[in-house]
Amino acid sequence: SHRVRVDGFWMDVHAVTNAEFRAFVAATGYLTTAERKPDWEELKKQVPPGTPKPDDSLLVPGSLVFTPPDHAVPLNDMSGWWSWTPGANWQHPEGPGSNIDGLDAYPVVQVSFEDAIAFAKWAGKRRPTEAEWEFAARGGLENRRYPWGDEFMPAGADGKPRHMANTFQGSFPHRNTAEDSFIGRAPVASFPPNGYGLYD
Repeated sequence: SHRVRVDGFWMDVHAVTNAEFRAFVAATGYLTTAERKPDWEELKKQVPPGTPKPDDSLLVPGSLVFTPPDHAVPLNDMSGWWSWTPGANWQHPEGPGSNIDGLDAYPVVQVSFEDAIAFAKWAGKRRPTEAEWEFAARGGLENRRYPWGDEFMPAGADGKPRHMANTFQGSFPHRNTAEDSFIGRAPVASFPPNGYGLYD
């Protein structure tokens, strides 16, 4: 590890929401990576030489979707819980049968690095550097296991342990007990902010 110095910077209070991303798309007509048909000539540049061209049925817009199995699977093979899903994108996070109706306050998902940069540019902002993100995420704490301290579930005002973040509880990836009240995503700012007043 090494120390890094950062100049002053601004940070949004929470992750970009579906409502914020929708405003960007409405204003610009932007099409996300997951909504564009893959171009084999471009993909060829990103895979080992000699990789065969995938069947045309696979070269369709889509994204990976978390698809928990109904049983325990080996944890050294992510294909046990991630599936390529044609039609999955920010408006249809789990695929064509899903939507974001009523989920305006949820963080936007199924966006690429390229999409995030386009949004930030439109918003007159920029993505933070890794050092800035880490500084902001720590909320002023140093050498702590979590952004809120060393205990995963510290005691709340009532003395009972409380969840401080949206995490998977249970047996990953097949059984989420939702002890934190959420399976999958949670609306932004559902849990306490860090020492800098930043959420999630």
